[in-house]
Amino acid sequence: MSWQGAVTAFFWATLVRIAFLHHITWSINSICHTFGKEEFKVRDKSRNVSWLAILSFGESWHNSHHADPSMARHGVLRGQIDISARVIWALEKLGWVWDVKWPTPERIAARRVDAVDRAPEQVAA
Repeated sequence: MSWQGAVTAFFWATLVRIAFLHHITWSINSICHTFGKEEFKVRDKSRNVSWLAILSFGESWHNSHHADPSMARHGVLRGQIDISARVIWALEKLGWVWDVKWPTPERIAARRVDAVDRAPEQVAA
């Protein structure tokens, strides 16, 4: 409860936090268009970058997002962590959001790079 405490809290809670979050957000559009895996058919150079998934709350599954931008979940394959999709799911269960578009196994399979001979049950929903 001092001025020093207030200044320290302001520094960490605003300046550092905002700078950190902005850098993560900006890295999605730079790193995820340069490095990573192209697992879905897209017309651009977007890629999925796994090591950014937790820091970006799942937004680093950028190739998935570009393949189907209207879906609420970008981490659509087995093992892909998508924290923001879990938040949306919880809000939907609480009745606070509705008409959420979730990916179906058929829709995911149709957009895969290796979509030939891939059955929908081989894709984690």
